[in-house]
Amino acid sequence: MTVRRARRAGAPAWLAVLAPALLSGCIPLIPEGAPVPPVPPRAPNAALIGTRPGPMAAGLGFSESNARTALSAFAASCPRLIRRSDTSGLTRPEDWAPACAAAAAWPAEDARGFFTRYFETATVARGEALVTGYYEPEIAGVRTRQPGFDVPVFALPPDLVRARPGDAPPQPDGTMPLGRYDETGRFVPYFDRAAIENGALAGKGLEIAWVADRAELFFLQVQGSGRLRAPDGTVLRLGFAGQNGYQYTGIGSVMRAQGLIGSGPGQYPGSMQGILRYIHEHPAEGAALMRQNQSYVFFRERTGQDTVGALGVPIAPRTTLAADPAFVPLGAPVWLQGDGGISGLWVAQDTGGAIKGPNRFDSFWGAGDQARAIAGGMRAQGQALILLPKGTLARLGRQ
Repeated sequence: MTVRRARRAGAPAWLAVLAPALLSGCIPLIPEGAPVPPVPPRAPNAALIGTRPGPMAAGLGFSESNARTALSAFAASCPRLIRRSDTSGLTRPEDWAPACAAAAAWPAEDARGFFTRYFETATVARGEALVTGYYEPEIAGVRTRQPGFDVPVFALPPDLVRARPGDAPPQPDGTMPLGRYDETGRFVPYFDRAAIENGALAGKGLEIAWVADRAELFFLQVQGSGRLRAPDGTVLRLGFAGQNGYQYTGIGSVMRAQGLIGSGPGQYPGSMQGILRYIHEHPAEGAALMRQNQSYVFFRERTGQDTVGALGVPIAPRTTLAADPAFVPLGAPVWLQGDGGISGLWVAQDTGGAIKGPNRFDSFWGAGDQARAIAGGMRAQGQALILLPKGTLARLGRQ
């Protein structure tokens, strides 16, 4: 997300209060009558909400071409996969070592054999998947401000920081919230979309480019990366640098609640293209609509030709998924079965601001007009299986 996206459903409410482990010789005594700090609720993840064995990988019917591209993506993910902490609670870095060692030299013509040999499948929660699409957009933009290009693209502000412990309550996942310290030294929320558009960051030297259309920039922020093409044909590639700490609000849902989405008179399609048309045809209402999404994405200039996801490796069309790392180990293969062209093997290599909860995915379709057409209107449903190293479920006591 990255369309890593900065890109893009809500998780169920959970309250799991876990008793602290009693470690011999390591327990600090709390004087009688002293206030006991509350134990924060533990954020839900795949291990907490329930994961059960799925069908054998050999019975899924991998196509050879699909398995080959998934093997390549998995192998590229391995250097990060075997080092990173898995917040889903399902795997440890060492669990992936055998498959990763084999992937580097596995013959491409037997890619199906690789997945059936090294993996077992798991269903997280009920396995009911919702899959949207994202792509790398290209919009009109320039590096230096000029007439017709008046909307700034901002780099990550240096005063956007996480609160120090004690200055704000921690978030459900235990991390401190994003915000800023004001002139009195008090930690406060960062500027939201409306404040930034009204000039809160003007004059700070954070402008790295200028674009012609605020609505197109909005959707580039939703996608999380993209390209700016100047009138002379030069291209500036932008990558996700950070976000202002506000929850993402899907403006399509806002429009639907207002009766603006549909096929009746005065209504618009629920696709990205339909929403964009509404904003262009109703400038004042469209500007107010975009501001209901207080989340704001900051960019950095990208070098090289590859689009890189949250895992830090290049992502590939019709292969990469953005997923919630609390429910899918980043780098894990995922089998999807459903409508909208989603069926097949994918690899979770990215995240997205709106991609939250079990079995919520965003599929990457590349760049260009065809990718925009597919991703902009995609909302597919189906079933998801996570491919885990063999033996993982037995270790977790799920067999």
